[in-house]
Amino acid sequence: MKLAMLGTGKIVQDALLALREVPEITVDSVFARPQSRAKAEKLAAEWQIPHVYTDMQNLLASDCVVYVGLANHVHVPYAELALRGGHDVIMEKPFAPCGRDVAAVRALAKKQGRLIIEAVTSFFLPNFAVIREALPKLGRIRAVQANYSQYSSRYDAYREGTVLPAFDPARFGGALYDINIYNLNLIIALFGKPQEARYTANCGFNGIDTSGVATLRYKDFFATAVGAKDSASPGFFTVQGEDGWLRVDGAPNELPSVTVAQGGSTKTFRENRYAHRMVHEFQAFARLFAERDAQTIDEHLAISQAVMETVDALHVDAALPFPEMN
Repeated sequence: MKLAMLGTGKIVQDALLALREVPEITVDSVFARPQSRAKAEKLAAEWQIPHVYTDMQNLLASDCVVYVGLANHVHVPYAELALRGGHDVIMEKPFAPCGRDVAAVRALAKKQGRLIIEAVTSFFLPNFAVIREALPKLGRIRAVQANYSQYSSRYDAYREGTVLPAFDPARFGGALYDINIYNLNLIIALFGKPQEARYTANCGFNGIDTSGVATLRYKDFFATAVGAKDSASPGFFTVQGEDGWLRVDGAPNELPSVTVAQGGSTKTFRENRYAHRMVHEFQAFARLFAERDAQTIDEHLAISQAVMETVDALHVDAALPFPEMN
């Protein structure tokens, strides 16, 4: 599978590191805006990428799968360009600004006969399968907690009054659309869309949420998801049932270990096979696209849509200042 990388930022560079361990995928090109051509050429030279594009029409003449690793607010328009150009697409998180955009992109992909999937690393990790298999053994679920907190490399600038994309409402920055998306994907993939969603946020001088707590109500339990870009702590994910519990020690997008306690015994699983969190997902993407497995991909898209519909409710609840939202 040949891949065209849209973007030159941190997530693209992270993906390139992982792709060194995925021989079934070849990175054919990198795309950047004309003003970022020098950065794209430097990246291409460093990673031996054959082609650099600053015009999407030229890129669309290739036969690559398109990886959208651009800023949050332009995910949808670039994905739509790729789909209309006859390309399959891998979309970095968050899939779209809102649930209706996810639905529109899904419909376009179906109309064009193409495949699109969101790059949510946790779903493709072997330890995620461990969690799914363990859940029925825990009995009736009574509490779920997730925390992913990481002091942003852009937060010092924000504290000085400089608003970079990571904290810009116009670009769908902030904790909810970035770091808490991982928590929400994990919770909703395991338990479905919540009955109610509330969001309590710490907001900065421009109204953006620098950290916050999402509270999701299910039939038998509440789930809380803490996401912070203004402070740090070790990440974790816990599920408490009447007959047992499980705990992930580490970030919810990495799931490095899963400890399951049930029936008087406790066991820790470390089933992930690679140090880099993105290797498993790119292996899965290569297989899903090669097999044209539309059913599995649609199951993932249903999660993407449920997550963004939940995010819709959360940012409305907290009155966050995103464009065309309140």
